[in-house]
Amino acid sequence: MRVIERQGDGWYGIDRTRGAPVSAVPAAAGRYAGARVPRVEDPRLLTGHGMFVDDVVRPGMLHGCFVRSPLARARITAIDASEALAMDGVHAVFVAEDLNPGVREQWYTLMGRDVPDTPRPPLAEHEVRFVGDPVALVVADDRYLAEDAAELVAVDYDPLPPVVDYTTAPESGELVHGEYPRNIAGEMPGRSPDELARIFDEAPLTVRETIYQQAYAQVPMETRGIVAEWSASTGEMAIWAATQSPHEVRLFCSRLLGLDEHRVRVVMRDTGGGFGQKVMPMREDMCVMLAAPKLPGALKWIEDRRENLLAAGMSRHEHGDARIAFDGEGAILAAAIDYVQDVGAYPVPWPAGTAMAAGMFFPGPYRVPEAAFTTTCVFSNTSGRTAYRGPWQFESVARELLLDNAARRMGMDPVELRRRNLLRRDELPYTNPNGMPYSDITPLETFEQALKMLDYEAFRQEQEQARAEGRYLGVGTCTYVEPTTSAMGLHATEGATIRIEPSGKVNVYVSGGSSGNSIETTVVQLAADALGVDIGDVHTIQGDTAITPFGGGAAGSRSGSMNAGAVTETASVLRDRIVAIAAHHLEAAAEDIELSRSKASVRGVPGSEVTLAEIASMAYFQPEALPPGVPAGLEASGRYRPEHPIIWANATHVCTCEVDVVTGAVSLLRYIVSEDCGPMINPSVVEGQIAGGTVQGIGGVLYEHLAYDADGNPVTTTFMDYLVPTSAEVPVIEHGHVETPAPGPGGYKGVGEGGAIGAPPAVANAVADALAPFGVEVTRLPLTPQAVADLVRSGTVAP
Repeated sequence: MRVIERQGDGWYGIDRTRGAPVSAVPAAAGRYAGARVPRVEDPRLLTGHGMFVDDVVRPGMLHGCFVRSPLARARITAIDASEALAMDGVHAVFVAEDLNPGVREQWYTLMGRDVPDTPRPPLAEHEVRFVGDPVALVVADDRYLAEDAAELVAVDYDPLPPVVDYTTAPESGELVHGEYPRNIAGEMPGRSPDELARIFDEAPLTVRETIYQQAYAQVPMETRGIVAEWSASTGEMAIWAATQSPHEVRLFCSRLLGLDEHRVRVVMRDTGGGFGQKVMPMREDMCVMLAAPKLPGALKWIEDRRENLLAAGMSRHEHGDARIAFDGEGAILAAAIDYVQDVGAYPVPWPAGTAMAAGMFFPGPYRVPEAAFTTTCVFSNTSGRTAYRGPWQFESVARELLLDNAARRMGMDPVELRRRNLLRRDELPYTNPNGMPYSDITPLETFEQALKMLDYEAFRQEQEQARAEGRYLGVGTCTYVEPTTSAMGLHATEGATIRIEPSGKVNVYVSGGSSGNSIETTVVQLAADALGVDIGDVHTIQGDTAITPFGGGAAGSRSGSMNAGAVTETASVLRDRIVAIAAHHLEAAAEDIELSRSKASVRGVPGSEVTLAEIASMAYFQPEALPPGVPAGLEASGRYRPEHPIIWANATHVCTCEVDVVTGAVSLLRYIVSEDCGPMINPSVVEGQIAGGTVQGIGGVLYEHLAYDADGNPVTTTFMDYLVPTSAEVPVIEHGHVETPAPGPGGYKGVGEGGAIGAPPAVANAVADALAPFGVEVTRLPLTPQAVADLVRSGTVAP
């Protein structure tokens, strides 16, 4: 838990396990920031009044359905759509030769024009490359007709041998894409592990394992969807999209169709979760954009759940040959990893960058003198790799499992091994051996806080007693550092526009929108504090590229800190103007004006005040009453650019579990997260983000698996087969907070991805700890009951 104590002039977060302040600025500087303000999104979402893309209805709107490949790899020899086109209500059947030639440019703003991107045709052309590959787009009066017509499109295939196992793909002799020898999509090495061979060979202990993580996916509550409406008279495209970045969609569409940006409008209302899957337009989105100008009305495509699990992409499928060398006292001497990831047939975006991140972050928040890595991205005839909360997450899985393995070999408690190697605050700033510059993090503090919340020593005693009774309890931890607010490319800046209406009410315009990250609430809280107004007087307009400032949207744990900067920059202009008008009107010095509760008052002079509504009325309707040099109106725009390219957050996860060694069932007992994401704008929002990501991580380690058979057929395309955790399987998430301000307005950091990073290794380590009496190590996920039972049977030591 976070303890708040009075210290000097402000409230400070205190980490009681260390007994010292962990924040250099007040944790609750304003009236609303730092408070558990109820989410402004909730009234509409909880009463069923949200506006999702499937709620969009346009005059004469048509509906699309894709014909998808039933084979993992095959040549397309013929397509006959005549029977489908003969159906009443069917308007068109588009194939590759209809849509693909219309592509002008196809690249993502986030990645840049010059990235050596992988192939990504809108529709399969000549060859299908995974089960679910879109071959044709059927357009009809409604979705039901479109689905029926899609069944009538006859596609002739000439089957080819698929490349299903990415681990053998480089030597398979078959190519997913003919222009990529050995099925290598990209390689980005760091320092060669060969340079560290002597350290590993001569170290008192070197632990080396190849660790595998299965494919799983984001599984948002709302699947993908888009509505595109072309206006032939104006040459303009209007798009409603389930997206995390409406401005990325706008720029992508303008390039795809060869339109000027101002002729494309993208509207994002409510999006039912994205988690990386909805950051960038995918192939189906391209098809809808390309088809819309060819149709008499708007075109809607809404993905069903089977399509989402079949074709929306997979993540996490990867392995790493990881090793860590230790001296005789347990201090880390060197760490290296050869990392390989499956990128499927059509990854989105270019995968080599996030693969390299897994290598660069492998040392984690530990004191590692030397490090090296290689990264390799491999094509397969499966669904393409997409971004998922912390796409580099495997670095924590491999490192943390290896640390527990090493501790057992040393006869040392894994907690003690980490204590000897975690970075201390007095060592910061610290650059890891791969060049990552850490600052403003507290890995040891979060570690100790989480252990104290558990009462680690008491748990070890309980574990010992349970083993004497034939029960197997385990505890696992994961401590990691994550990059947030990466200020590069599309994400380099963020804008805000604030307009105070003549009534004194405040509208805040920002680029992003509601995708489950509570950015509406965040922006309202920040603006209310920055302007000194009642929070009920603030409204926000988001997600409409026609009226909002340009920005990168929700990705990379950036929304909170970047919008804080944008709102602060913009509000400061208006605040100065409000103070100047109030001072002039009240005949007081500007430095004596206080703004609070939508009023300006003179400090120390009771009753000398003017409301924001009165100030706004003067600004708009009585310009002659304004002080010299103050412009009319109360509207301003600003743009924030962070001083540092990366802001670092960190956390420790602690999990306890019980394993049934007969059935292999894993029951989670307690789950604790101690997080340092800087001062919290809204603790409820922060904890919601942590809990949501943690549950996704628990699903990834215990339940979820996008599995394929040997022929490349997906075998988990419904929730009967693709299992996700429910409230019955997940314990209450217990939260602890250590607050260390980051550079920038408010000291805020990102918090959106950490839960999904820390949970898999913490749970896996808990299971491994429970099974330690059997002499087994966890090196392969997921830990299904069958997998756990097999581990127990493979054990070499009797319980």
